[in-house]
Parts: sequence; structure tokens; C-alpha cells
Amino acid sequence: MHRTLFLIPHEIGPLPLFGIGWLLILLGAGFFIRMVVAHRQWVASQNTIPTSESAGDQAKTSLPRPPSPAEVLKTEGWFWLLAGIVVAVFLPNAELQNVDGQPVGLAVRSYGAFVVMGLFSAIGLAMYRAKQRGLPPETITSLIPWVFVPGIVGARMFYVIQYRQDYIQDNFIDTLKRMASFTEGGLVVYGSMIGGFLGYLIFSRIYRLSMLRMGDVLIPCLFLGVFLGRIGCLMNGCCYGGACEPSALSVQFPPNSPVYKEQLASGSLLGMQIEPETNRIDEVQPSSVADTLGITAGQTFERGNFDPRTRETADRAIPEEDVPLGWGMQISGRYFYLSPDDLPAKANPVVAAQVISSLTALVLCISLCVLDRFIAKDGVLLFSGFAGYAVIRFILEIVRVDEGGQLGTSFSISQWVSMVVFALCLTALAIVLRKKPNSDSLVTP
Repeated sequence: MHRTLFLIPHEIGPLPLFGIGWLLILLGAGFFIRMVVAHRQWVASQNTIPTSESAGDQAKTSLPRPPSPAEVLKTEGWFWLLAGIVVAVFLPNAELQNVDGQPVGLAVRSYGAFVVMGLFSAIGLAMYRAKQRGLPPETITSLIPWVFVPGIVGARMFYVIQYRQDYIQDNFIDTLKRMASFTEGGLVVYGSMIGGFLGYLIFSRIYRLSMLRMGDVLIPCLFLGVFLGRIGCLMNGCCYGGACEPSALSVQFPPNSPVYKEQLASGSLLGMQIEPETNRIDEVQPSSVADTLGITAGQTFERGNFDPRTRETADRAIPEEDVPLGWGMQISGRYFYLSPDDLPAKANPVVAAQVISSLTALVLCISLCVLDRFIAKDGVLLFSGFAGYAVIRFILEIVRVDEGGQLGTSFSISQWVSMVVFALCLTALAIVLRKKPNSDSLVTP
């Protein structure tokens, strides 16, 4: 796990980098240079008086007249204004703070980086596959915003709705900021599929593309993106599996990771087995942290929480989230304190569900690319891909423990969605297999 790739410093020299600082100055300089260039090009075009011969040549070539500064401002002004607002307002609010609430820098998250890499990899593969079918690669670039934006919104909405209790803050602005922090994790693949698919349907209607034929082009690319996105989950410490013995398919996460905190709160990290309903300690593992503290079976685990006393001596140059915290717990009326050095260096092993999910997505991507050579009917590859992922996701949810049962069952929300998707795909496959083989064109008449 390596949640933050690097931290962009808050300030360089006498000025901050974000807000009213260096980046805004550079943006202003870029805007000034753009307007100066536009003015010079426009003046040069106005000062050029063509002769009758040159005028005829100009008419033949139909060279466009450079836009005036006013026209440039009208067409590009919104972009510069939006960029200025982002730099001056949004980026400072996205900076991490130290324990005193002072900004220390902007974190570039591993999760967001791998999501971006997955996006560009999927785009590259989609352009290659489209070109093989005689479709201009520009069609894929035109499709990107129609799929990516609804996909991200859908993925985030799916997650926020599922864990809505974790996103309600003291006021609306803080709640909105918390919901929008998707680069730190919290995107659901099924949500992205639903949102992206809706955007794709609209795009297909506008550009008169065959939905099934184009879907066959895109479906392997989706799982290439999932392959890299799940590596981002591993780096972020989310989407983990259940406890297991150490093996090649297990992973141990560091302090401050979600699974570390979960194991600490449950007592398992310290060697205790606690009955959830009564909080009675049923078992204490020999030579564990709890055993060395003198905790015995039969005692009652009354409460446990992170102790903030290390915040007083914390390094003010690091983000608050990176400050190691101690752990305090009260057991049968006695209080125990464990400093960060007294706590285990890593969490207990859990199933590396992220790695398994990543590898299965890559296998699915390659399998679909190979299978594509032997399929002659539109939509078969598309619905086979979705059906295959539904089966894989249903099985993976068995080893994952970060999602609870829904609708009064032990099935997670993703398993319920998988069952619905699988049933719909089987129905769709039964329909498309009865149709005639596809033609060469991706554009509908």
C-alpha cells in the first residue's frame, strides 16, 4: 500500500503554489501571452493588403482569417476563467493539512493515478480496435467525455449511496467536498458501467453508430481499465479480502490503512477474539500483544479508540493523516495504552482481493480480444464480456469483507447487481444469437 505517490508542496519560496500564488501567476501569464499572440496575428492579417492576383490565390486556398482578441476572449475566455477558479479556490481546499490545520501540500494519490492510467490504456486499445474495423480513431476521442464523465459520476454515486452514512458532514459544503474526493478511492465498477453505458447510448444515437457493433469494440477495453484500476485499489488499501493465512495471495497492510484500523477495533490485531454481542473476550492468543498486557479470556472489552496524544509532538511538515496514533482501550475497568511503537507494524494477512480482481480483469480482456476473431454476430462479445464479469465479481465478493449483506441476505449489493446483470446478458445473448452475422460497417444507415 502506498496511498500517496508524492506531495506537491504548499509553497515555494515566498508564495504559495495554489490559491493566490505561483500557479495563478503562471496562468495569468499564459493568458496574457495568448492574447498578445492573438492580437499580433490579427493585426498582421489586417495590415496585409492583397493584390488582385494574391486575392485570387487567397480565395482559392480559402485560408481562415485569424480571430481577433475579442473573438479569442469570447471563445476561450470561459476556459481561462474556469482554470483560474480551480487554481484560486478549489485546489487550496484540496490540500492536506497538518495537525494544526495548516496546509502542507496537495497529494497526488496512487488510486487516482492508476485510474488515469487505466483510462488512457483503455482509450489506446479502443482506438486500435476501432481502426481495425475501419472506424476513424477520432470517433473514440469524441466518445471519451460521453463515457468517462457519466462513468465517474455513476461510480461515485453508487459508492456514496452505498456508504452514505460516512459522507454526511457538519454542513453542505463539507459534505459535497467529501463526496467529490473520488481520487482517494470510492469508485464502484458497476456504477461506472451503468453511467458509462447510459452516456454511450446517447452518443450512439447522436452519431448513428451501431450500439452492439461499437460495444463489441469497446468491451475488452473496459476490463483493461479495471485491471489497472484494481492496482490502484491495492495501493489505496481498499477492496480487501478476509483474514487468511500468509500465502502468495495474501497481503498485509500498514498502520492507518482501513483493514489495520478494522482489525485493531475488533481486537484481532492484538490477539483477542471478542464476542460481538456481549463484548466478552473469548480467547487470547499466546505471545500476542494482548497476552503480554496481561489480558485474559473472560474479561470484557468495554471500549477502544485511537489516542491523540502523539499529535502534540507530531511533525508539522507532514499531513495529519500520516501522523501515527496510539491505541487506548478499557478492559474490565482497566485502561491500557499502546504507543505507535507498541502496536504491530502491519495488519494481519488478508486475501489480496485487489490482485485477484486485477488479474481476472486482464484475463477477461485478453480472452475477449481472442474470442473476437471467432464471432460473427453483433453484441455477442459485448454481452459475453458483461456476463463473464458478473460471474467473476460474484465470486470475488465471497472473499471480500468490506461490503456487508443487503436486503436481509448475506449477498452484497455487488452480488445482487451481478445476478441481475448475468440474467439480462443471458437474455440478450439468446436474442442476438438468432440474428444474422454482422456487416463490416459500424455506422447505421
